[in-house]
Amino acid sequence: MENEFSFAIGPVVIGASIMTTWGIMGVITLIAWLSTRHLEMLPGTLQTTVEGIVATIDEAIIAVAPEHGRQIMPFIASLWLFLIIANLVGLIPELHSPTRDLSVTSALAVLVFFSVHWFGIKTLGLKKYLHHYLTPSPILLPFHIISEFTRTLALAIRLFGNMMSLEMAAMLILLVAGFLAPIPILMLHIIEALVQAYIFGMLALIYLAGAMQSQQLNSQE
Repeated sequence: MENEFSFAIGPVVIGASIMTTWGIMGVITLIAWLSTRHLEMLPGTLQTTVEGIVATIDEAIIAVAPEHGRQIMPFIASLWLFLIIANLVGLIPELHSPTRDLSVTSALAVLVFFSVHWFGIKTLGLKKYLHHYLTPSPILLPFHIISEFTRTLALAIRLFGNMMSLEMAAMLILLVAGFLAPIPILMLHIIEALVQAYIFGMLALIYLAGAMQSQQLNSQE
């Protein structure tokens, strides 16, 4: 299935997961443009829906990072929206969730990894940000470094494993039971897809908030 939708640009092979990812980003961009080009005081259905989604995400971010919500809102909101659509796109016939591909989840985890350091350095500067790796003792430096990489690896593998197992389980059940139980499987897929998107986005939010807020505590001390 992956090979049917792949093509090459020089030595680089573009597979189905990458094309699906590009398609999702295009859909999000199109919806954002359509919903913001004619904003009104009395919003229509589309504007009301988008405003409700943005408000819900904003409340979740403020609850974790009240002092930096506006700063990290664009990144976390974009990540959450992408993950929700990416996890649910597997319900469309002939398409698979790109998040069942380890390369995609690894790319997302690496993006979170660099974003944590970017926002941390941007908030308090390079010197103060790096100082927390030496606190409370320089002996803990290797453990801090290892934890940075292990939690990034865990992010990638957790999402990949859950989405891959979800699609495989649905496929096996359909092969055994046919279409006698499609609705329970469909509901399971939707719930699990939303849960996995929420967990990944929330962990990313916690990592960002921890990097930015812990630095403030250290600077105050």
